[in-house]
Amino acid sequence: MTEARVSVLTTGGTIASRPDPEGGVRVAVRGGELAASAGATRVREVMLAHSFNLTPADALRIVSAVLAELADPDVDGVVVTHGTDTMEETAYLVDLVLDDERPVVFTGAQRHASAPDADGPGNLADAVRVAAAPEARSLGALVVMGGRIHAARYATKAHTLALDAFASPGHGPVGRVTEDRVEVTSRPSRPPGFRPAELGDLDARVDIIPAYLGADGVQIAACRAAGARGLVLQALGTGNPTPGVLREVRACVAERIPVLVASRCFDGPSLPVYGAGGGADLAEAGAVFAGPLQAPKARLLLSAALSAAPDPAAAIRRIAPHLR
Repeated sequence: MTEARVSVLTTGGTIASRPDPEGGVRVAVRGGELAASAGATRVREVMLAHSFNLTPADALRIVSAVLAELADPDVDGVVVTHGTDTMEETAYLVDLVLDDERPVVFTGAQRHASAPDADGPGNLADAVRVAAAPEARSLGALVVMGGRIHAARYATKAHTLALDAFASPGHGPVGRVTEDRVEVTSRPSRPPGFRPAELGDLDARVDIIPAYLGADGVQIAACRAAGARGLVLQALGTGNPTPGVLREVRACVAERIPVLVASRCFDGPSLPVYGAGGGADLAEAGAVFAGPLQAPKARLLLSAALSAAPDPAAAIRRIAPHLR
């Protein structure tokens, strides 16, 4: 059997960080050094940055780098090392444009590279195993951390410090890595996505607005004034607003600014259940419920859709399969 050929793209993050003499932990490990013992066929350093500093343009650079690797028919899979803070968003963006059965696996670390118990090397080795595994084909973009394999559509960072920081609320991991064995236990739903050219600069402004006790909607009004083309409401419970938020959502819909409703709860879908000023009134006003998507992914999806289909109604039709 021919040995699988895996490309590793490095972008920075904790996995590539060391303590700085001036304080804090900073990205410092170049791509070649990071992946030297990972078993990759080739290594390409895309950038060297903390993921909390990334912009949409940076995320698109990573998408382009992934697609460039997959343009080589001799590549069997791609691994991307990435900071964990926004890994779920970049991985989801890749998943939205990935029209290829070969796996794209994101991984990172919770402990910096100089820590005596650094988890980066093990995570990277696991990610390379998954990228090379025939079982991982057609799963789309994946996140591999702490021995668990998560679908990008479901993955979210659930703990600030734990080594198994990622979870897939409502779904669970799609597989696991045990020593040298890759086991896939389920296959994620992957609705039709986007062509890379449709995303342009991914510059359709979409803001996330949290709901909380007494929220008066002033943030929504400010975002509307700042030119937001779409909004994601991180609503209460099953998808409920406060009175002030409901009033401002109605104003947005009247101005043809689409509003997606996610829940601030960690698990469970957003659904228009309650009247008397609740989620059912949001739906009646014209807001669209994001179902299983958490707010960061709902925001990215709506931004992609508005870049691809500037008409709000067309954008909502485009993303409807992703909200079920």
